[in-house]
Amino acid sequence: MSQTDSFIDEVTEEVRRDRLYALARRYGWMVALVLALVVGGAGFLEWQKAQTRAAAQAKGDQIFAALDSGTAASRAAALSDIDADGIAGALVQMLAASELAQADVARSGEILKTLAEDSDLPMVYQQLALLKLIMLRDYPMFSDEKISRLEPMTQPGAPFRLLAMEQLALLHMDNGDTDKALDLLRPIMTDAEASPAQRVRAQQVFIVLGGDLEGA
Repeated sequence: MSQTDSFIDEVTEEVRRDRLYALARRYGWMVALVLALVVGGAGFLEWQKAQTRAAAQAKGDQIFAALDSGTAASRAAALSDIDADGIAGALVQMLAASELAQADVARSGEILKTLAEDSDLPMVYQQLALLKLIMLRDYPMFSDEKISRLEPMTQPGAPFRLLAMEQLALLHMDNGDTDKALDLLRPIMTDAEASPAQRVRAQQVFIVLGGDLEGA
């Protein structure tokens, strides 16, 4: 490489460096601001996550403390005092309804009915509340109404399909419709999604109703 080429390269490099310094002086504050925003935003998100975790833990501690109360009535009262909304509030209310199931069936049913009809809740929680309402002992609801409410819950893909089928089979059994009960119990016994306990229950009722396990 000639001295002339070397000199040109050095001048070019100096020009590039001068331009870089000029750009840094002109726009460096913008880069610093962006970096500060990124770092600050990440820090804020971590703080927000920590606050959310702390709030969830505090809510959980309140629930456990409420469930440690002496009687069902006091547990239900303590649960009702917990300030929660949305899904968390719905779950707390379901717990309260469970505690009231023996002492105050009417109040328990009222809570569950309200949740089952709450269109602001995701469908899975509405159906869970409805299922618990239908299973609530001594709650005044006609068998036909229970059946009409359960049937849509037995469709493929429904979150509580197997539980709804089991309850529907028991209702048909109580109504003397053995064939319908057997038709509902039969798939439960072989469904991969059914729990072992649920399959055993289905088999026991199937046998009581005169079903043939070998032919099922």
